[in-house]
Amino acid sequence: MAAKMKPRDVDRMRKFRELLIQFREEKGLGQRELSLRCDIHHSKISVLETKLDSNLTLTTLFELAKGLGIHPKDLIDYDFDFDSKK
Repeated sequence: MAAKMKPRDVDRMRKFRELLIQFREEKGLGQRELSLRCDIHHSKISVLETKLDSNLTLTTLFELAKGLGIHPKDLIDYDFDFDSKK
């Protein structure tokens, strides 16, 4: 059973999720089309875009970026609150 995510991590993943959806829609891709461009099943993309406590690995981040034709850092280019202990 996976550990429950801390509120700060849920917030960080929300920001990631927003960027993932934004880039995918800007490219005119559905989840299935994106999955065909990278080595990730479309159901995993769906979970990442919709489930509040979803998480991903670094290799998944790289594959998503490859499929979107962007640098991986673009998917995590947002402000972090490094002082938060929540």
